[in-house]
Amino acid sequence: MPEVKLTQLSHGGGCGCKIAPALLQQILGEAKEKLPFANLLVGTETSDDAAVYRLNDQQAVIATTDFFMPIVDDPFDFGRIAATNALSDVYAMGGMPIMALAIVGMPINKLPVETIRAILQGGEAVCEAAGIPLAGGHSIDSTEPIYGLVAIGIVHPDRLKKNSDARAGDKLILGKGLGVGVLAAALKKGALSSEGYAQLISTTTQLNAAGSALSELNDVHALTDVTGFGLLGHLLEMCRGAGLGAEVKFCQVPVLSEALPLAQQGIGPGAIERNLASYCHEVDFAAHLETWQRRLLADAQTSGGLLVSVAPQAVDEVLAMFQRGGFEQAAVIGTMRQGAPRVAVS
Repeated sequence: MPEVKLTQLSHGGGCGCKIAPALLQQILGEAKEKLPFANLLVGTETSDDAAVYRLNDQQAVIATTDFFMPIVDDPFDFGRIAATNALSDVYAMGGMPIMALAIVGMPINKLPVETIRAILQGGEAVCEAAGIPLAGGHSIDSTEPIYGLVAIGIVHPDRLKKNSDARAGDKLILGKGLGVGVLAAALKKGALSSEGYAQLISTTTQLNAAGSALSELNDVHALTDVTGFGLLGHLLEMCRGAGLGAEVKFCQVPVLSEALPLAQQGIGPGAIERNLASYCHEVDFAAHLETWQRRLLADAQTSGGLLVSVAPQAVDEVLAMFQRGGFEQAAVIGTMRQGAPRVAVS
């Protein structure tokens, strides 16, 4: 078969493939009533990162799935990114992954077997790094390449970290820099440097394993990860769940160094416009913020960072935990506050 670039076979890539928040809400419907299962600790009510079901007083099982189309052309890197992104939802609940299953959809008449095998090997490498088995899965012949995981984890019910338990006065900490969608868009345009590609791969294949350790801290009140809806979209989910507002200072938000000049040039995925159209009416932007800054806050992150709502007295401890885990850009970006579920950005 002739060599085919993976990103040319798909209409979107990474978490930028997500259905826009507003359209997703229409599809799912307005009512998200809690189902009558006492042991279902987390369902669909607050758009959290995974479902959680209590098995007993000591254990709850975390179940999630995540898959998408290629964000890069290298098949091994694509597999690694997709697997890292899927496992992140377990860490975002404060849990520890224990097993994964592969979700595979490939255009078998367009891709050589070696390419498909490399994608799966990338996923296997991440599962090995996480210390879990890739125990099976399901595959189909599809028109576009799709890969991801079903991720299963465990957590003590008392250490579960929801996205809805933030408290007024909490500080907000972001674990990774923004700009993944910008870098991916530049790659597709042929405008990404080798340094930019290296940074893209480095951040998207960094496991958010710090989430398991953060679950041990009582002062960590809420946890989520930033993916396809951008920082603002996932922070708004946190605000709605807690019935609180939030303030973000753009100058404190970490940004991937290679993405910054590209963002300033206006480069970014189409998901940015879809995200902003979905929730800009719930965001109060300061007048001095430039267009590229507003767009960056809505940039679709693939395998993005953890967003932590933590009591002020534990900020230094949380930042130290991130630093020990290799998250050098982790930073305090804002505060949760009393008020309507809105985000003010200055």
